[in-house]
Amino acid sequence: MPFIPFKSNTLESTKAGTWAWMYHLFMYRREKYIEHYHKRSNIETTYSMIEGKFGSALRSKSSTGQINEALCKVLAHNICVLIQAMHALNIHPIFSAATQPAPKMAR
Repeated sequence: MPFIPFKSNTLESTKAGTWAWMYHLFMYRREKYIEHYHKRSNIETTYSMIEGKFGSALRSKSSTGQINEALCKVLAHNICVLIQAMHALNIHPIFSAATQPAPKMAR
């Protein structure tokens, strides 16, 4: 189902169908509609970030190889986002009790 916000000047459809159903859902259950829309927009943003960083082409010829390559791109994207968040929020992860983060040097 296409969850796309309608413009303010959109008129109600006189015919029954998907367009009319989506318009009614948008008008009368806007919170639910916008919730679905934001899921879609988050996915599109993530795809755009992955394509921008790693390219849109898959080099593998087999379908299994292409799936694995796409999953590796998603994994690499998640790692990049995690590292960026660690730096932005000044987070120092502790992976085990024996490992302690190195103290920051004063500038």
